[in-house]
This record gives sequence, C-alpha cells and structure tokens, in this order.
Amino acid sequence: MGKIILRLDRVMADRKISLKDLSDQVGVSNVNLSKMKTGKISAIRFSTLEAICEALHCQPGDILEYDPDASGEEEETA
Repeated sequence: MGKIILRLDRVMADRKISLKDLSDQVGVSNVNLSKMKTGKISAIRFSTLEAICEALHCQPGDILEYDPDASGEEEETA
C-alpha cells in the first residue's frame, strides 16, 4: 500500500516563509504546523488545508504527494 507524503517544508522553503509566519496567517499552532511539516500527522482538515493553500498561494497537490511504492508504516527520511 502507498503513502501520502506531506511536502509542506518544501513549499514553505520555496515561498521563504517561516513556521511562525505561516502559523499566524493560518491560525494553527506552531506545534501542529511543525507536525505537518515533518509528516507526523495522520489527518488534516480541509479547512486547514485550504487556509495553508491560501497563505502559500499554492494548490493542495503542491503540499500532498502520493507515493505508491512507500509503505504506510515507514517514516520518511528526506
């Protein structure tokens, strides 16, 4: 079974935005955004995803990636 990989860190780096600035714009705590950034979450609300996309001027596909070859139980090492 594949795995959804979060690329929030990549998009944030491309946009040159800090975790604190994104947290302030989106209204999500630094801790929760940090967990998203490192891929240590199992779910995300659409309203949160919409707010992140609005703040970063991106599409959900810029943040989420599906890897059909990755195991859902492995930790990402990138």
